Amino acid sequence: MGSQRGAEFKIGRTVKGAENMKKKMHTALVLAAGQGKRMNSSIQKQFLELGGKPVLFYSLQCFQNSPLIQDIILVTGEESISYCEKEIVERFGFSKVSRVIAGGKERYDSVYAGLLACGETEYVLIHDGARPFITEEILERGCNEVRKTGACVVGMPVKDTIKIADAAGAVESTPDRSRIWMVQTPQIFRYSLIKEAHESIRKKDMTGITDDAMVIEQETGTKVILSEGSYQNIKITTPEDLAIAEAFLGNK
Repeated sequence: MGSQRGAEFKIGRTVKGAENMKKKMHTALVLAAGQGKRMNSSIQKQFLELGGKPVLFYSLQCFQNSPLIQDIILVTGEESISYCEKEIVERFGFSKVSRVIAGGKERYDSVYAGLLACGETEYVLIHDGARPFITEEILERGCNEVRKTGACVVGMPVKDTIKIADAAGAVESTPDRSRIWMVQTPQIFRYSLIKEAHESIRKKDMTGITDDAMVIEQETGTKVILSEGSYQNIKITTPEDLAIAEAFLGNK
């Protein structure tokens, strides 16, 4: 892991017609480099078909249509760059996608690669490409909240009672459900804050880092604000999730 953290990331090609270098207000960093091992499919989850289009299409469409977003950076596997450029960005006319770049070994490596590619921007929205059901309302709420502290994560209060287990698998405690949220994406940060936090934590042991809010929590004293997302803002991880997503899409 140490050699990976210290390595320079290869920045991919700039998409034609998107070379505007003026400072932007909001940049969407969309992660589409996951392998999707739990999907039991040879096709990566973000490229699976949902309603006749790739799963990745839907989140890119939301960012493309949002007046809040000036720029989109798409992070994918090295082997998928050409596919994303031709079959997704060009095919569907996502003109706000300025770069399609290669990610890294771990999620936080892909995020860091994306941050290095952002250029001058005020805020960055880090989003999982396997979450197709973000909306303009979610983006508006999150972008309003991030101005309070510089760090905001989208999520929803849990519906079920949560149990904390001990090492033997027995119930250790039952936390107050009213204070527990399930975290989603996008996670929205002041660009300078999240970039500095990532640069700081990369010098340390990153075991157990599962989202970008954890990077902010560990490396800064910044309070992370929770912003309402949607119970439909699911991440497609298993075949069951894809079936649920089809049902959500059918109801729209």
